[in-house]
Amino acid sequence: MAKKKKKSKPTSSKKSVSFRLSKQNKVIFGSLLILLSLALFFSFISFYFTWQDDQSLLSEFRDRNATAKNLLNKFGAAVSHFFMYRGFGIASLIFPYLLCITGLHLFLSIGKNGLLRKWIWGLVFVIWISIAMGFFASEMPLLGGLVGYEMNDFLQDYTGKIGVFLLLLFGLTIIMVRLFKFTPEGVAEFFNRKKSAVKNEFNKEQSSPAATVESEDLTTSAEEEETPVVLDPYTHKENIPPLSPETQTEVKDEADDDLEMEVETVAEEKEETDLLSDKLVEDFGEFDPTLELGNYKFPPLDLLEQHGSGGGITINQEELEENKNRIVDTLKNYKIGIAQIKATIGPTVTLYEIVPEAGVRISKIKNLEDDIALSLAALGIRIIAPIPGKGTIGIEVPNKNATTVSMRSVIASSKFQKAEMQLPIAFGKTISNETFVVDLAKMPHMLMAGATGQGKSVGLNAVLTSLLYKKHPAEVKFILVDPKKVELTLYNKIERHFLAKLPDSEEAIITDNTKVINTLNSLCIEMDNRYELLKLAMVRNIKEYNTKFKARKLNPNDGHKFLPYIILVIDEFADLIMTAGKEVETPIARLAQLARAIGIHLIIATQRPSVNVITGIIKANFPARIAFRVTSKIDSRTILDAQGADQLIGRGDMLFTQGNDVTRLQCAFVDTPEVAKITEYIGSQRAYPDAHLLPEYVGEDSGTSIDYEIADRDAMFREAAEVIVTAQQGSASLIQRKLKLGYNRAGRIIDQLEAAGIVGPFEGSKARQVLVTDLYALEQLLENETK
Repeated sequence: MAKKKKKSKPTSSKKSVSFRLSKQNKVIFGSLLILLSLALFFSFISFYFTWQDDQSLLSEFRDRNATAKNLLNKFGAAVSHFFMYRGFGIASLIFPYLLCITGLHLFLSIGKNGLLRKWIWGLVFVIWISIAMGFFASEMPLLGGLVGYEMNDFLQDYTGKIGVFLLLLFGLTIIMVRLFKFTPEGVAEFFNRKKSAVKNEFNKEQSSPAATVESEDLTTSAEEEETPVVLDPYTHKENIPPLSPETQTEVKDEADDDLEMEVETVAEEKEETDLLSDKLVEDFGEFDPTLELGNYKFPPLDLLEQHGSGGGITINQEELEENKNRIVDTLKNYKIGIAQIKATIGPTVTLYEIVPEAGVRISKIKNLEDDIALSLAALGIRIIAPIPGKGTIGIEVPNKNATTVSMRSVIASSKFQKAEMQLPIAFGKTISNETFVVDLAKMPHMLMAGATGQGKSVGLNAVLTSLLYKKHPAEVKFILVDPKKVELTLYNKIERHFLAKLPDSEEAIITDNTKVINTLNSLCIEMDNRYELLKLAMVRNIKEYNTKFKARKLNPNDGHKFLPYIILVIDEFADLIMTAGKEVETPIARLAQLARAIGIHLIIATQRPSVNVITGIIKANFPARIAFRVTSKIDSRTILDAQGADQLIGRGDMLFTQGNDVTRLQCAFVDTPEVAKITEYIGSQRAYPDAHLLPEYVGEDSGTSIDYEIADRDAMFREAAEVIVTAQQGSASLIQRKLKLGYNRAGRIIDQLEAAGIVGPFEGSKARQVLVTDLYALEQLLENETK
């Protein structure tokens, strides 16, 4: 008995050790494997997008401050580097699948039958795919990983490329035969089944009419059984009596029903215009407005300087801590508690967001603006109470050492380069150091104001530089008005590329106030002409019109042409208002109200944002406003309809609004030598024969009072008179379009028509009044002149 007890001890000890998992542990371990498989899957997928950025962080795994771009941070970067780079490449994605299957077996308590087989075949697939990727995608080693690359290299040393290919083919054959039960007989049987299925379907379609006829014959024979059958005594054949007329009609109808009728459908004809435009696009492609300057090269980034350090914002921790303590102490002195504070560092200003304790009134903090500025000994403290969209109060404090935002940094940013806008403008950077890009086409006009030396001219250069870096000369034209005569002269070099002017102007950049008035009225004529083209094309805006014209659906013989955007830039608006007054304000107000849809946009800058300069009509049509530093709160309210511009710190510090929230920005700095390099680079390239010509405008003082002799009249005088009388619209642009004449000739004909009494005198931007009612009256008038 003692021996039996000794033998039973080890047996009992073996039973006590068990590797079986309880149901709860299976659920826990199974969920762990499922989550681990998901983590591996996302880290593997992320590896192909972030491996270059994360490779340098592999040695800094223990550094808690270092962050990787992989979706699972440093863990994902390390694991994916091990499996994808040093392992099997893209074949490693099979491992998350195997782990997920194993986890599901445990989590759902499914039997382990077939699980080992899945792992074996999964590893076979991993090895085969890795070697195959190393062989077929040797130029992209990340697809096969280090294992695939090295194994492929090892096998090629002994068997060559053909040998490796044959080995891969043999391995694929093993997988197909053992895993998918592939046999030659199975393939033949598969194709035979497909062939027989197609044959049966064909026979079924062919036999369906015959089956119908057979069934009808059976029905007929059943009906004929009622007819008596008599045998002929001599021939012993059936003597069938003749059919009645009614029966013959029924048989004939049944025979007609058996006939098949072929139905032929006729496709609808397309409209002739669509067919023509489609054929033109098919033969020649869409119209390309940039083709005339097809070799035009956009200015490179090297022309712009990297102002400042170029390495981003430098964080001064001591300054942040000191400002935080002073803000907290100042508010405590007035018994205002703070529950939370956060700092956002910008290039020029740091935003401190505070959350006051419950029960504190916002107006109480707003009234402490000057006290906080005194405690911080800083210029330009601005309190935002509350910040729109957040439950916090913002205190903007200028940095002691401001960072210069270079134009190069905002132009090179992906936000500007990938901007899908019609007229993208990169102004600078926000308080959170993000590039700020807006679309001028959606503004649609912009008003810019600020005291002297606060950055207006730099802001205008930033606008023009943004468009020069983004748009082709065929797509946008500038009209530059510079009463100071020194700010915009650098852009003379790109006159035949980007500038627009009146036909008789020698210089494209306008400095004379009289020419400004003529240019503005000429723009009004251009606006009317464009609206006429949009009406004929039956579209609503310039984008739809140009799209239709590119698709060759508009005929140039009818006056249609590609319409570039026209941007009017006025550097000092106050000087124009002082010297010209209503003569300038009226056409500008008309353009601001109507010109949005046809691609004419206005940018007006002034250093005097007073109410007699920026009138109510102008403000109502300029929703986009930019305010640099001004000297008083009244000027700030005039330009922004809010305070804040008087608390800016200057040197490009600005506020931008587009009718809703006010955003504080640091305007990008572009120096005069940089603008000179850009214009020199563009101006040295092949250009158009002349600047873009605006419609000719004849002022009131230049109207004609000369009596033209009948013999001196233009050869197309009579045709022009008939066009004017028929249309009942006396304008030179109408004659240009209908008779395909130039500006000067059409203007002379209009003067001759006025001298003949057919049209009335000049009436500004309006069309002249037609004094002849119809063609009969015109004929009578011209005959009386010859008598």
